[in-house]
Amino acid sequence: MARLFGTDGVRGVANVDLTCELAYRLGQASVAFMGKTIVLGKDTRKSGDMLEAAVVAGITSAGGDALLAGVIPTPAVALLTRELHADGGIVISASHNPPEYNGIKFFDAQGFKLPDSVEDQIEQFIAEGGLEGAVERVLQQGEEASMPAGALVGVAVEVEDACEMYIDHVVNSIQAQGVDFSGLHVALDTGHGASSLTSAEALRRLGAEVTVINDDFDGNDINVECGSTHLGPLSELMAESGADVGIAHDGDADRVMMLAADGTEIDGDMMEAVLAIDLKNRGCLLGNVAVSTVMTNLGFVHAMREAGIEVLQTKVGDRYVLEAMREGGYVLGGEQSGHMILLEHNSTGDGLMTACQFLAAVRRSEKPVEEAIKVMVRFPQTLINVRVKDKHALDGNEAIWGAVRTAEEAMGDSGRVLVRTSGTEPLVRVMVEAETQDVADAHARTIADVVEAQLA
Repeated sequence: MARLFGTDGVRGVANVDLTCELAYRLGQASVAFMGKTIVLGKDTRKSGDMLEAAVVAGITSAGGDALLAGVIPTPAVALLTRELHADGGIVISASHNPPEYNGIKFFDAQGFKLPDSVEDQIEQFIAEGGLEGAVERVLQQGEEASMPAGALVGVAVEVEDACEMYIDHVVNSIQAQGVDFSGLHVALDTGHGASSLTSAEALRRLGAEVTVINDDFDGNDINVECGSTHLGPLSELMAESGADVGIAHDGDADRVMMLAADGTEIDGDMMEAVLAIDLKNRGCLLGNVAVSTVMTNLGFVHAMREAGIEVLQTKVGDRYVLEAMREGGYVLGGEQSGHMILLEHNSTGDGLMTACQFLAAVRRSEKPVEEAIKVMVRFPQTLINVRVKDKHALDGNEAIWGAVRTAEEAMGDSGRVLVRTSGTEPLVRVMVEAETQDVADAHARTIADVVEAQLA
C-alpha cells in the first residue's frame, strides 16, 4: 500500500484518489487514535460536502461524536479543538491546490498536527480494513466483538457560531495589545475560500476599511487565478482602491501573502522579519530565536543578525518548523510561502492571525507598510529544476558538490547555495541567492549544468 499521508494530511483528486471509502476509514481512525469527540471543518470545495458526509459516517460508526464547524479556515479548527475540549480535529481541505483536489488533515487535542508515528498507525489501521477489519480479526480468534450499535453509535452536532469564535479570538489578540487599525485601508483577496467568512469581518471590527474580492464561492473556483498563489487580482484591486496594504489567503487560510502600497510583495520571510523584531522590542521573543527553513532568503538571516536575533533553520515544511519551535520553546516560526506560526496565539499556520499581528507590529513602528518592511532586504534568488534519472545519486557526487563549494567560496557571506532533491519528482533543485541577480543566475546555471551532465 502506497503511503497515504503527505506533508500535510491525506490529499488527492476527490472521488478518485481521495474516495468516500477512504474518508470513512479516516473518520473511524480519528476516533480510534484520538478520542471520542472530533471537531470537523471544511473549505469551500464542491467535494467538501461529499467527503464530510463520509468522515462523519466513519466517526459515528466508531462510536464517536462529530462537532460540525462547517466552512471555516483550518486554523479555526485547531482553535476550536482546544476551546471545545475535543479529542481531535479534522479539516477537509486541499489548501492551495486546485478545486478538483481535496484533503483530510488531523489535529490532536492541543491543535497540533499528528506526529509521523500516529500517521503510521492510522495507515496500518486503514490497510487492515478499519474498524470492521479489527472486529473481523477478533471474531476469527473465537472472541466476541461487534461494531458499535444502538446507544453506542455516535452523533453529529453543529457548532453554533464556529466562525464567530475564531473571529473573536483574532480580534481580542490585537485589542489586548491596545492596537486598532482605524485609518487603514486593506485590500483583501480571500481566494473563494474559507476565509471569505472570517477575514474581512475581523479586520473591520479592528477598525480597518476593507475592500474585498473573491469572497463568494461556488465550489469550483477556490484558488483559481486568485488568492495567495496568484497575486495579480490583489495588485489590480490595490491600484483601483488606493489601499494601504493588500492581504491574500489560500483556500483554507492557513497562509497569507501581502502587498505593500508600492507593489512590493511581502512574503513569509518579510513578515517574519517584522514580527521577530517587534517581538524582541517588546521582550516577547522567547529564546531570542526566530525559526525558519533552509529556503529562507539570505536577506532574512542578515536582517536577524543585525537585530541581534538568532535564526534556527529546519527542513522545508511547516511541520518541521513547528517541531523545532516546540522543542526549543520558541514562539515564532515561518516559511517563505506565508505559513507563519505564532504559538502565543495558535498551534498551526494562521493566515488571518499572521496578517493582523503583522499590521499591529507595523502600527507600533509608526511607519507605513512599505517603510516598515525595509528592516529586511530580499536577496535576488535563482531556482533551476534539473530533471534527472536518479535523484538519489546526488549525495555522493563529488563533481556537483565541488561546483557548489566553488560558488560558495566566490560569494562568501554575500550569497548562498542550496541544492536538494524534490520530495515527489525526479528533480534536483538548484537555488542560489546573491547580492545581484546576475551573480545568482551565473552560479545557478553553472551548478545546474554540472548536475545535468552528471545525473541527467
